Amino acid sequence: MINIEELKFDEKGLIPAIVTDAESKKVLTLAYMNKESLEISLREKKTCFWSRSRRELWRKGETSGNYQHIVSITADCDRDALVVMVNKDGPACHLGTDSCFNYPVMGELPLDFSVKSLYKMLEGRKAEMPEGSYTTYLFEKGMDKILKKIGEESTEVIIAAKAGDKEETVYEIADLMYHVMVLMVEMGISVDDVMGELESRHIIDHKVKQEKMTK
Repeated sequence: MINIEELKFDEKGLIPAIVTDAESKKVLTLAYMNKESLEISLREKKTCFWSRSRRELWRKGETSGNYQHIVSITADCDRDALVVMVNKDGPACHLGTDSCFNYPVMGELPLDFSVKSLYKMLEGRKAEMPEGSYTTYLFEKGMDKILKKIGEESTEVIIAAKAGDKEETVYEIADLMYHVMVLMVEMGISVDDVMGELESRHIIDHKVKQEKMTK
């Protein structure tokens, strides 16, 4: 056993924590801990992380109910990364999926993922309202909560982009897109509705350009 003082936190006081499922051994997510969040995790035996975008402690499951009960925490040979093995109460990803790692960089795609497939998944969540799902939580709370989250995620996109952090901006844009799509499902707005609107704007822009060229 090693203690916290032996771990190597980076210049921001953070250490990466790779969260894995104790049963399936599947990687669930990559998050970050500081000394305080690690101490809370050890004490409460539930994962607690440090949110780099919000700059605050983040207890996994505090909002969604998808708590992660810690089975073990192991440091690597350099003492600068952790593997946190957990038993989870629900989806690990805020998008409602079992794992955050669903986007292959190499090899065949395990799923035909698209905006429309995500929309259908969200429709299914609203129809079935599975217990422990963050998406279920949003639909249960209703329009005000959904709009509040869209406002928060929009702000986080702005903060990340203003800082020039491409990786963080991509992450926050994905959060924003997800919450906007929850709103779309809540209001009965389809992906085709939005694409049709964009297409009509393209036609208008094209006509305006043609008119300018003939003058």
